[in-house]
Amino acid sequence: MKNDNNKPEFLFSTLNYKILLIGLGVIALGFILMSGGGSQDPNVFNEEIFNFRRIRLAPTVVLIGFGITIYSILKNPNKK
Repeated sequence: MKNDNNKPEFLFSTLNYKILLIGLGVIALGFILMSGGGSQDPNVFNEEIFNFRRIRLAPTVVLIGFGITIYSILKNPNKK
């Protein structure tokens, strides 16, 4: 009898990895939303840096992304 021990065994299931990639994408989206708003001239202050998207929306999206990644790590791969 030949024992098939050469098959790699992953720590997580494919669903866990898919959820993890979604979470990383949401985190990246949050950081993209946070970018910009600067001024070309360092002597001129731009009020656009304090708008809703950069102060409220982007950090909330990043935190949601972290929550999704934590869920993907803690999800039991044996339960379907």
